[in-house]
Amino acid sequence: MQFDGTLLLSRSDVRQLLTLSESIGAIEKVFRLQGEGKIPASGILGIKTREGGLHVKVGFLPGERDFIVAKLNTNFPGNQARFGLPTIQGVILVSDAANGLPLAVLDSIDITIKRTAAATAVAAKCLARNDSSVATICGCGEQGRAQLPALLLMLPIKTVYAFDLNDETAESFARDFSRELKIGIDAVRALPSAIRRSDVVVTCTTAKQLFVNKADVAPGTFIAAVGADDAHKQEIDPALLARVKVVADSLEQCCAIGDTHHAITRGLMRKEDVYAELAEIVAGGKPGRTHDVDIIVFDSTGVAIEDAVVAAAVYEKARASAVRTHFQFAA
Repeated sequence: MQFDGTLLLSRSDVRQLLTLSESIGAIEKVFRLQGEGKIPASGILGIKTREGGLHVKVGFLPGERDFIVAKLNTNFPGNQARFGLPTIQGVILVSDAANGLPLAVLDSIDITIKRTAAATAVAAKCLARNDSSVATICGCGEQGRAQLPALLLMLPIKTVYAFDLNDETAESFARDFSRELKIGIDAVRALPSAIRRSDVVVTCTTAKQLFVNKADVAPGTFIAAVGADDAHKQEIDPALLARVKVVADSLEQCCAIGDTHHAITRGLMRKEDVYAELAEIVAGGKPGRTHDVDIIVFDSTGVAIEDAVVAAAVYEKARASAVRTHFQFAA
């Protein structure tokens, strides 16, 4: 195959090429492959700075053409207020696993947002009650704005409560999505009462202290805990995690940096108490929800195979489209 150079894809290129539905299909497929033992474990490396940090996630994706994919993302929670910049920024490198050629360099923002929302959707399909109709979204930034449409592709959500520390952000979320999605969305300030009324709760914040308390979660609730992607972040009460069914996107990561790790650090649960990885459930190795009253928490730290499968799909679509900006790194 002729190599014309490395494809360079901007955020707008990725947005044009990648839909949420495609992301969900790709994520479900890759978790099934992992659950069947067809994909090796991914790797992660991180470093912290005073204001944020950088992590590198690396995965191998087998298929008709094998890829090695590495994502380098920075995460700086104060960026919007201080500089008007996104919290998360970075790039993804897609390489040919046969010879190491750098096939594409992609902006990572849209891929990260959509693959994270897609993982929640796949988890909701397996772990939420089929009749779930009320959802609370905690954190109404870009990730929250992807999470809700992803849930609606899986569940018959009719009522949504939007919560954000910035009231204006929550109100904008409710106003925009009420009009776009034609469902009832209310911006709320009393989070505990919203959680108590919800079948599904999604937390996608940069919080460093828990705000979803054990006493506020009703039987049968599905919680997607998305925000704790490093050891300093926390959203979910460890006492809750210790008493419910916990499903991890990656057992090792969740026990090291996810909300689960806080419960383990406090001695309230052990690594062995985590019910399953999502891949096991998607592949049929373990059942998902078995009782309507079960409270199930999906600890979503973000794994490299998610980035790999979505980035590879974008690369293949770019090759077949008019998006053709190449660069010869070896020139």
